[in-house]
Amino acid sequence: MTTAELVRGQNHPLPGTRVEIRVSAGSPVIAGATLGDARGRLRDAGRVAHPAAPRLPGVEVSRQAAAVHRLAVDPAALPPDVHRVNVLLALPAGADGPVSFAGLPAPFVAVTGPEGGTLASYTVTGLDAESAVVALELYLRQGVWKVRAVGQGYAQGLAALFADQGLTEAAALAATVEEAVAAGRARAVSPPPHAPTRRPATTAPPADTGAAPAATATGCATTAGAGTTPSGTGGAPTSAPGDTSAPEGISAPGESSASRDTSVPGESPAPRGTSVPGGTPVPEDGDGAAAVTGDARTTGTGQGHGGPGAAGAAVGAASDGARPATPSSPRAAGPGAEDPHGQAPAAAGPGTGGGRIDYRHPRRRPATPPRIAPDQASAPDQASAPDQASAADQASTAPAPAHGPSTPASAPGPSRGGGAPQDVPGRAPQPVAGDAPGWSMEERLHNQVWGMFEDLARTVAAYRSAVDFADARQERELDGVLADPRTRVGPAADAARAAARAKHDALVGQAEAALERDLVQLEAEAAVVEPALPPALAGWDSPVWRAYAPPAERPMSLRVGELSLPERVGLRIPMLVRLPLERGLWIDSGRLTGSVSPPADADEMRRLAALTATDLAARLLAVHPAGELTVHVIDPAGEAATALLPLVEAGVLGGPPAAGASGVARTLERLTRRVDLVQMAVRSGAADALPPDLDLADQLLVVHDFPHGFDDRAVNQLRYLADEGPAVGVGLMMVADREQARGYGPVLDPLWRALLRLSPVPDDHLADPWVGHAWTFTPSRAPAGSGTVARVLREVAAARRAAGR
Repeated sequence: MTTAELVRGQNHPLPGTRVEIRVSAGSPVIAGATLGDARGRLRDAGRVAHPAAPRLPGVEVSRQAAAVHRLAVDPAALPPDVHRVNVLLALPAGADGPVSFAGLPAPFVAVTGPEGGTLASYTVTGLDAESAVVALELYLRQGVWKVRAVGQGYAQGLAALFADQGLTEAAALAATVEEAVAAGRARAVSPPPHAPTRRPATTAPPADTGAAPAATATGCATTAGAGTTPSGTGGAPTSAPGDTSAPEGISAPGESSASRDTSVPGESPAPRGTSVPGGTPVPEDGDGAAAVTGDARTTGTGQGHGGPGAAGAAVGAASDGARPATPSSPRAAGPGAEDPHGQAPAAAGPGTGGGRIDYRHPRRRPATPPRIAPDQASAPDQASAPDQASAADQASTAPAPAHGPSTPASAPGPSRGGGAPQDVPGRAPQPVAGDAPGWSMEERLHNQVWGMFEDLARTVAAYRSAVDFADARQERELDGVLADPRTRVGPAADAARAAARAKHDALVGQAEAALERDLVQLEAEAAVVEPALPPALAGWDSPVWRAYAPPAERPMSLRVGELSLPERVGLRIPMLVRLPLERGLWIDSGRLTGSVSPPADADEMRRLAALTATDLAARLLAVHPAGELTVHVIDPAGEAATALLPLVEAGVLGGPPAAGASGVARTLERLTRRVDLVQMAVRSGAADALPPDLDLADQLLVVHDFPHGFDDRAVNQLRYLADEGPAVGVGLMMVADREQARGYGPVLDPLWRALLRLSPVPDDHLADPWVGHAWTFTPSRAPAGSGTVARVLREVAAARRAAGR
């Protein structure tokens, strides 16, 4: 998908379906949207989506100021008289932050489509004394929705912006927005006495309490990039490689934004809120001590979290600006973008604490089947996926009692007649596989995996933030005892030291208890989800491979490994990348400084890297329909011959592995020619003019032992394939040691940056840009001697022969 990089005044057509606007700024900003008529005028204050009123028909914005936001606009759901949607950014007033955009990095705004691909982007440059700006305008022209880069700033802030669009009560609305942001900031520092526990997947959502934390990710961890969030937040991810969950109030198939986005470990994957599930109340002292309450953990320091996206990390993801505390907001998706490819729940008001545990991610809305009348209870379930999604929308907006447990309702899951298990008094509710939005079980499981990644990132971030706060507070109090020589020694000093240590131990103990509870919840969910995953998302040791059959269509994502954190090494979340591959894969066969268990020597590392590449190539072949993926292998010195045996013996390669410099040149020339021809055909709209002998199936090039056998021309062709190939169906997988290619100098730096780096052994090289987690990546390889890969490849070969490939 081609991305239009707009300049001020330039426009670009939109598909007319739901889109997301992703904002990245150098400082926390307020994000909102105004719904104007054909002349761009506002009818009243009810046509403005802002933190105090984040949801309008067809529009949802963040609830809090943050450095990264994700807004959603569904043109089909807008009121009929709305012809323009202006996306606005503003600096919070009175937040001890900048008062204008002068000196700040230029805000970056991107419009992404339903599948997560970027349609258009705009860097808002030229701002100086302005404190509010209309960044983009989505407008309807002759039945077609378009986006225009505006960049109109206002030195007098939101009041001037609203007044310029014809709103008479502009000053009052601007004050309301600032009050909502200030209230959210206050909640982030000092939560109410109680916070809700995660509600069971089978209960209807209670009424929105209005709590608002900061903003998500991949969806999983990423290898590059960084985000900033307001201080005082506990971490919370989104998105990956590929963030895939839709904001609340707008249902759409396809990508969920991680990112629970990301990243995957995705797209795919924005800052998280100030709290995480689990914990019990901790008395707050006069210093504003961190508290771990009910379902939300809040500390004096911390960062928000966005999903790791698969693009550059893990599953990945992108992020929302803010997230409500109630489960009425859907569970963010996203480990395959992040993404790499949402926000953490904030504290809720009295009466909501002490409930049972909800295994649903706060930003995932289940596709609840429609209610069946008693006389229809025995009839087969014939509700379609869209019907279920519609029913879920109605259930999520239905009022619920403000106190006590909510009314049980069916939770989504595999259709087995009885639906999800119901709550039993005195017993913890059971997690459900597929408890996430989506039109198919595969999509719901994909989104659920992203949600699990976000939950793990959020709860660990809040735990670490609480411990850091406890350490800092103890150090500050001990320094205060030592500051005065008169009180440095003696019984009073000893008592003060003991009190400081006791407060520290109490807070850390509460944080550890909350962390343990959250991890147990996630382990229970993982135990249910893992066996239900389809082949594309399942590990090689899953029983699903025993009944493998070639699929009829390509899945939306692929498992490349697992992610874990040192707080619970045994809890591993699948790392997913979106398909088709939007960036190449680099399996690092060199020395890994952060390896958890590095191999004994370099030869063993190269052998494991080659095996990892073979298993990934086999998995890619297995999840594509027969004949829709052609794999080419370059092995100049033949060092990977043993690892390649399963592919060669099954006959699933596009040809024998290319050896020597001549083989390298022929293979690269053939694939480069294909990229050029397809690009020209697409740009000229002459797809029927392609040569009849051109293989139109997706292509995957696996390169071993780089740069052996590569001259300067071959290196440039490889870089060209890495940059241009993914857009026309040519993917790249490299097995290489960067040190061996250091002789090329900086000329190869863009190549390494264009690839998602994976390791053949467990390694903590995937960095989460939102809360700073170092995720340990474990590659997905078949158990030694299992024969699973060979058996699957035989099925793939048989299907290819039957299809005449």
